[in-house]
Amino acid sequence: MRTHSQRWRSGVLAAMLALAAAPAAQAQQQAAPPAAERRVAITFDDLPYVHASTQQRDGKRSAADANRAIVAALKRQRVPATGFVTEQHVRALGEAGPELLREWNRGLLELGNHGATHADSNGLDADGIGREVIDGEATIRPMAEAAGRKLKFFRFPYNHVGDTVEKRQAAEALLASHGYRLAAATIDTSDYVFDQAYERALAKADDWARRRIEEAYLEHSRTQIAYYAGLDRTVLGYEPPAILLLHLNRLNAATLDRLLRLLRQQGYRFVSLDEAQADPAYRESPRVATKYGPMWGYRWAKERQVKVDGSKEQEPPAWVARYAEGK
Repeated sequence: MRTHSQRWRSGVLAAMLALAAAPAAQAQQQAAPPAAERRVAITFDDLPYVHASTQQRDGKRSAADANRAIVAALKRQRVPATGFVTEQHVRALGEAGPELLREWNRGLLELGNHGATHADSNGLDADGIGREVIDGEATIRPMAEAAGRKLKFFRFPYNHVGDTVEKRQAAEALLASHGYRLAAATIDTSDYVFDQAYERALAKADDWARRRIEEAYLEHSRTQIAYYAGLDRTVLGYEPPAILLLHLNRLNAATLDRLLRLLRQQGYRFVSLDEAQADPAYRESPRVATKYGPMWGYRWAKERQVKVDGSKEQEPPAWVARYAEGK
């Protein structure tokens, strides 16, 4: 599972962002934009199912149920979304894998590439990254082309886009040569942390814990959405379209309707990833390297030498992690 937020908000965060304040930091005092100006793109990683490559009991049925619920919520609320596919997860589900992706290749939903094996790019050279990109297309490229569509975006696993400047530049050049843009991410809800606890509650048939985890996740998401909006205003002086990073799991299947309503209540209009990254803020990805996977607000801060206090970002409640570990 992902650890980009937890690792980034450790001592590394304080060290990397302890920079001299630049003039742009004055934007911290700017008010939130009018509701009509707020936009957000919804993205899901690890399709067709985050636990596809595990020995989860009834894995195929869980994958089907989760996909069905998430797709239904997106359609019901007419929300565009991009689903980033890991080819290894497709194969792990056998014939069910490609079938689950068909709905993500229609209407307001589109497919993205998340690599062949969910390998961490920090441990790959340029050739290895190239293989992840090409092999990650095995199922989704023929599927997209058969529908008259193109694969537009690639997102690296763990949100790692280059632990050296040279690797980042080489990776982005490789993506461009295959017609991809690097998919950004600006809001992290740490859903993978809550999902670990949620799966335990489901396995134990602990309905009380399940409901408590759902509510804690939604409340944490509310806090994170506001935090990252403020971070972007501090660094850029305005809020570009936000890009929410979620995972295809049973937690989001159970809560997506409520999460989408929460975003609407905070004044967000849903847009495609294409429209979101048409904003000038995304014209180029941040020219920084990091072995961790922070959201783009932190990368913009480092690039622009804007001082931000990452310690103000809240971690998921400690009891959630303890429950996940059986404590």
